[in-house]
Amino acid sequence: MNGNELKKEFGDYQTPDYFAETVCNLLRDKLHITPEVIIEPTSGLGNFLYASLKSFQSIKQAYGLEINAEYCEACRKRILDERLKIINDNFFSYQIEQHIGEEETLFIGNPPWATNSELNFNLPEKENFKRLSGTDAITGASNFDICEYIILKLIEKSINKKVAIAMLCKTSVARNVLLELDRNDTCIDSVKMYNFNSSKVFGISAPACLLFIKMSTANAKCRDCGVYDIDNPDVIKGHIVFENGRLSNSKEDVVDLEGTCSIEWRQGVKHDCAGVMELEKKGDNCYRNKNKEEIELEETLVFPLMKSSSFKTPIICSEFKKFVIVTQKKAREETDYIKQLAPKTWEYLCDRKALFDSRKSSIYKGAPAFSMFGVGDYSYAEYKVGISGFYKKPLFSLLYNEDRIEQPIMVDDTSYFLSFDNYSDAYTCMLLLNSSRVQEFLLSISFQDAKRPYTKKVLQRLDFTKCIELITFEELVNAEKELNLPETITEDMYAKFGNYIIGLKNAG
Repeated sequence: MNGNELKKEFGDYQTPDYFAETVCNLLRDKLHITPEVIIEPTSGLGNFLYASLKSFQSIKQAYGLEINAEYCEACRKRILDERLKIINDNFFSYQIEQHIGEEETLFIGNPPWATNSELNFNLPEKENFKRLSGTDAITGASNFDICEYIILKLIEKSINKKVAIAMLCKTSVARNVLLELDRNDTCIDSVKMYNFNSSKVFGISAPACLLFIKMSTANAKCRDCGVYDIDNPDVIKGHIVFENGRLSNSKEDVVDLEGTCSIEWRQGVKHDCAGVMELEKKGDNCYRNKNKEEIELEETLVFPLMKSSSFKTPIICSEFKKFVIVTQKKAREETDYIKQLAPKTWEYLCDRKALFDSRKSSIYKGAPAFSMFGVGDYSYAEYKVGISGFYKKPLFSLLYNEDRIEQPIMVDDTSYFLSFDNYSDAYTCMLLLNSSRVQEFLLSISFQDAKRPYTKKVLQRLDFTKCIELITFEELVNAEKELNLPETITEDMYAKFGNYIIGLKNAG
């Protein structure tokens, strides 16, 4: 097994000596940490242990826990210090709390950067440790980062103790930890994130930080995380407020549109069989799939497809390049009706059934043949207002099929949308979402280094009732001009949309 394979297998990115020393010096000089006990829960080759013993004169005892016996032996040979004890054991079964006493204690380290689905061994006992339920528990939300798991377990073991925790991790992991601190009502004195260049340090592209948490012995509940650059730790870049189950970039000049969206944001269709389901049109009833096979299909179940990368203009209604077969009106619906409705499509799907059967996601287990996910009445709405989950600056597009209104545009599962049954409301909503103050609010509750800055959870926080109260008609006119759209919006259209939103709120 080569070095890269080992890294993937263990989530193993050893911290360079110089960077371990940078972290320890920051903890000592800027955060004034004076630990008597240090513990590294996944100590690897001992670079953090070496730097800690060098930086902190206060240390009386140091512990390094490591599952890899070769690493343990190398660490013992390298660090000849009577204060250090290397323990060859597994973090997930070892009772690390036995080393937390009355002394000032520091957990420091760089846990594996991998998810539970990526590691084949060295895993915690199978558990839904965030206590997820329903769809979240089966569609991937329960797939967690090992580093996150370790940090949360350290927090759990350190409640009401004189403990500081300093861990290198992805910024997405750090934000998840903030949410868990809030969800579990954990007492902490302070929390900070120090961003660093993971490409320079580890040769990987994931946004990363040093996450520092000072546990509280006085029932303090800090809910504001200062954000810094590790190369310039005296200058604060921003704040992340974490409360009521939500994260926000604290900005005083952003209008408060926080709440719950009165229209439910939906995610696009998911099929996990792009080679068969996604098509290009070559002529009347003639298509080519992603496997370069040309086939003849009925148009009945073939719909225009808007991929996440194609959200480039505020109105998309014609000249579609991609199409998708949609086999169901709702999840788990039987699909054998296709045999009568569209026999050519049925034959095409049946000939490739093995590809569907090989899909790994548990959502398809026990489901009818050729099942999809993310389908419902909302999928077939004539008008949609959609957004790519990947874009850093949100652009909302009005989607409809002007040539065949009965064949509405579908979006993929990295996109999100609202459904409408009339053009006026959909167009008004699109302008409202693209207006400057709504955009500023969305930027304040999203994180640009996330893989998907805009998810359903983020979008669902936008309260349309507040939008209508605070965003003027003139702001919609300005949005229309900035998008280079013809003058269409009227005060009457905005008023009707407002009445629609109020009606939804009253009905709910």
